[in-house]
Amino acid sequence: MDFTFSPEHTALRRMIREVAETEIAPIAAALDREHRVPLEEIRLLGEIGLLGVCFPQEYGGMGAGEAGYCILMEELGRVCTSTATNVGAHIGIGAMAIHLGGTDEQKRKYLTPLARGEKIAAFGLTEPNAGSDAAAIRTRAVREGDSWFLDGGKVFITNGGYADIITVMAVTDPALGARGGITAFIVEKTMKGFSTSAHFDKMGMRGSNTAELIFDNVEVPFENVLGEEGRGVAVLMSGLDYERVVLSGIGTGIMAACMDEVMPYIAERKQFGKPIGEFQLMQGKIADMYTAMNSARAYTYEVAKACDRGEVTRQDAAACVLYASEQAMICSHQAVQAMGGTGYMNESTVSRLMRDAKLMEIGAGTSEIRRMLIGREL
Repeated sequence: MDFTFSPEHTALRRMIREVAETEIAPIAAALDREHRVPLEEIRLLGEIGLLGVCFPQEYGGMGAGEAGYCILMEELGRVCTSTATNVGAHIGIGAMAIHLGGTDEQKRKYLTPLARGEKIAAFGLTEPNAGSDAAAIRTRAVREGDSWFLDGGKVFITNGGYADIITVMAVTDPALGARGGITAFIVEKTMKGFSTSAHFDKMGMRGSNTAELIFDNVEVPFENVLGEEGRGVAVLMSGLDYERVVLSGIGTGIMAACMDEVMPYIAERKQFGKPIGEFQLMQGKIADMYTAMNSARAYTYEVAKACDRGEVTRQDAAACVLYASEQAMICSHQAVQAMGGTGYMNESTVSRLMRDAKLMEIGAGTSEIRRMLIGREL
């Protein structure tokens, strides 16, 4: 089913699909098997402008907006969700925070090389005792003269092991907590005292790097405060809506990939003398998968277009990713069921998709947090 896109967005999808199918799809299984990040392919995406797809041209971006960004995430998610996750962490939370909260000087210094793919971004929020409860972070920042000194650590940070620029949330006034006591900082990996460790072994998204960040009295210049001092939560929340929308694109891509795998299989696999696709129970499965995929896609792009008009609501950003992520999990489960023993093998694409889809219900706010947010907003 086709949805209404501008000629520019249609051409963008065509270009992304060609690159994704040519450069990334052939190595997707190996990335999962070897726990390997496709750094060369990510650099290629940067060279052709896709790592700045949604950012203004004046800062090195493509200017295709949130809708263009969702197209990128859907097409990457369709061939390799790990690569989509790497790119999403770079654009959607690492670089996006600088785009939304940075000064013109910060954007020219940091956003421009990120948009061009010359550097890679990450976002440092989660800690052992702080995830959904962002206000519980313990990483501290203390000001001395014209510098801030960061101490603490972050866990489960996508791109953390190789990111050049990290947006980091730290407590600057413990007495105020989330209401004025948390500040966002732009940290460079070359700053003294910064290091990474513990590259985690995950159930899925195994071609996406997830690391621990360590801050040992890291000196950060005063001009690297992102937004205003004490307004870190505002910086965080301003980017989360955009991140949730593009994650919906990945969920839609997962569902499309499931359809790509299941449809040929049920046409060829025969039982009881005929293709299993002729059985009504199997037709019911693919009917549900097709309906969910197109419903998620329609909702995702409507919300993405609202973002580009400056009209997005927090409940719709949360609702579209809630729906797309849960349906991606359901569709991938049904795809494994439809393909039986073949689908259950680790080397099968649908097995990888099901493992990858689970993170969609956890990252950028769990399904439970999304429901709470939607209910509160309504």
